[in-house]
Amino acid sequence: MSQAPVISIVCPCFNEQEVLETFTSKITDILSTTGYTYELLFINDGSKDNTFSVLKKLQGENRHIRIINLSRNFGKEAAMTAGLDQALGEVIIPIDADLQDPPELIHDFLLEWKNGYDVVVARRKDRSSDSLAKKITASLFYKFHNSIAQVEIPDNVGDFRLITRKVVTAIQLLPENQRFMKGIFSWVGFNTKVVEYTRAPRAAGETSFNGWRLWNFALDGITSFSTVPLRIWLYIGLFISFASFIYGSIIILKTLIMGHDVPGYPSLIAVVLFLGGIQLVGLGVMGEYIGRLYIESKRRPTYILEKDTSNEKDAE
Repeated sequence: MSQAPVISIVCPCFNEQEVLETFTSKITDILSTTGYTYELLFINDGSKDNTFSVLKKLQGENRHIRIINLSRNFGKEAAMTAGLDQALGEVIIPIDADLQDPPELIHDFLLEWKNGYDVVVARRKDRSSDSLAKKITASLFYKFHNSIAQVEIPDNVGDFRLITRKVVTAIQLLPENQRFMKGIFSWVGFNTKVVEYTRAPRAAGETSFNGWRLWNFALDGITSFSTVPLRIWLYIGLFISFASFIYGSIIILKTLIMGHDVPGYPSLIAVVLFLGGIQLVGLGVMGEYIGRLYIESKRRPTYILEKDTSNEKDAE
């Protein structure tokens, strides 16, 4: 491309070989009607299938495509960060290749951008394409996270959004290695507009996010933007200590005044086991935060680039 693009589409990819051609064709048709120059920036996040080969083939057919190949699978949050760092556009639009987020919404994004908004987010009107379990857990996550975090995350809003260059610059000021992009997007703020849409099922392939990965993702979100879980265990400890003091005082008074002995080996064991469990859970919560501190203290890069194929193309 002879000039810097106005629009950068940032698309992290992990084992997306089945949907890439359909996605590229559809989003190219849409972007070509916007009147703006654009680039399609694909980040291959250590895919195990033929994702990189398919992207190279598509790049040979489409001069707008750039490919960033990471040295291994660093995870979607790291791949998203790599895309934001390498994007050249004045506005950046992260989107998944599975076509669950409709590229047609880009026209609405651009309209709101021209109206002066720095951030335009897409909010799902319903989650009919998700399973019942995912709907319930997602709703619980947003409610719990927003009740304890200093910065709220809009419910049912994913990574699909438009952000301007100054928003990306602000995000790049945040140095953390363990990144929760939904929280980071909300934390930096800026003038935001919400556009609602209905999410479709995946166009092809299967999602790599299983229940376990989603659970860990939720834990990352909670521990990244709130210390309330630590504070909760302080109050739990104070409550149990106070209750134990009252109960112990009652037993002593009964023994001194009424002369009752103090039987109850089973109840004693039950109390000991209960308190032991409480302590282990508290240590687990503390361990989550200490673990994050340990990883951050290493100052490792969020991702490592193996190859930027746009440089090869420019050399040609």
